[in-house]
Amino acid sequence: MRVLIGCETSGVMRRAFDALGHDVWSCDLLPAEDGSNRHIRCDIRELLDDGWDLLAVMHPPCTRLCRSGRRWMSGPGKWTPPKQLPKGRTIEDMRAEFEEGVGLFIDCWRAPIERVAIENPEMNDLAKDRMPADLPAPQIVQPFWFGEPAYKATGFYLRGLPRLTATDRLPEPERGSDEWKAWNAIHRTPPGPDRWKIRSRTFEGVAKACATQWSPHAMEQAA
Repeated sequence: MRVLIGCETSGVMRRAFDALGHDVWSCDLLPAEDGSNRHIRCDIRELLDDGWDLLAVMHPPCTRLCRSGRRWMSGPGKWTPPKQLPKGRTIEDMRAEFEEGVGLFIDCWRAPIERVAIENPEMNDLAKDRMPADLPAPQIVQPFWFGEPAYKATGFYLRGLPRLTATDRLPEPERGSDEWKAWNAIHRTPPGPDRWKIRSRTFEGVAKACATQWSPHAMEQAA
């Protein structure tokens, strides 16, 4: 099966599908962290017509589409002047990034590929207004469903693929405990140049679940 993993530099999802023997490639504008020769540096849209059986787009730029980013786009109501902007940025910058995010998401969702998964947080109302009518609500999963002691709500928008089921669900720690704080490390990541990379990284348990649950379904459907 030919699999394209888009917007990924870590190689975590690519390696999960590769472990099952698939012809899998990752792509991003940045190089692969693991130096793999199965990583292509380009805009993912350049590859969408190349005959893939499954497309998994991992964390495409969503800063202006997610609910937490709405405050930079608009005040009360829709498209009213925001109360505040990021330092050194203009409303034109925000709108341009919003349009780019919307365009990339829609192009991936409408790709000529039968099975698509796009990992993105739940969208704000401004982004939802621009999405295709057939876009379902995302399935929200947590790393601790798959044996990873961590909290990080992850949304998967799925077309032609089944929803993930928990494989090794861990009991949650007591709220406020040291263990609970450790599970929230992703949310507590301090500001810095690598913060985006740390927060967007796919957990290996989640990647393994995607590969082992989506692969049989895709291969059965393609047979």
